Amino acid sequence: MNLTKDIARNSVFILIPAAIVAAFLPWKKLPFSILIGGLLGILNMKALAWSVKGVLGTSHASAKMLFFAQFRFVMLVVIVTALAYLKLVTIPGLLAGFSVVFLQVLITGLRHARRPGS
Repeated sequence: MNLTKDIARNSVFILIPAAIVAAFLPWKKLPFSILIGGLLGILNMKALAWSVKGVLGTSHASAKMLFFAQFRFVMLVVIVTALAYLKLVTIPGLLAGFSVVFLQVLITGLRHARRPGS
């Protein structure tokens, strides 16, 4: 079982209906913002999983992990700032999409941890 694929799949099943519902609200950019926030959340989660997998088993894990964490954070801030500056997205929509992925990480992780044999 691949935990990151499960989280991404579950997130998409929530993000798409949320964007459809948001299309009926007066904010024009909200559906796109929710989808972009979810995409950024999924990419951030996959990058975290990739960096943890790449760092395990090395003696300099803490330095590499710190570099990848800072790089991911800086890239996320740059992308969000650029999108907000160009007024392509709304901040509440980005936060909503990112929160969906964050909650799926928690919920799917708890379900996986409670399974027998895990």
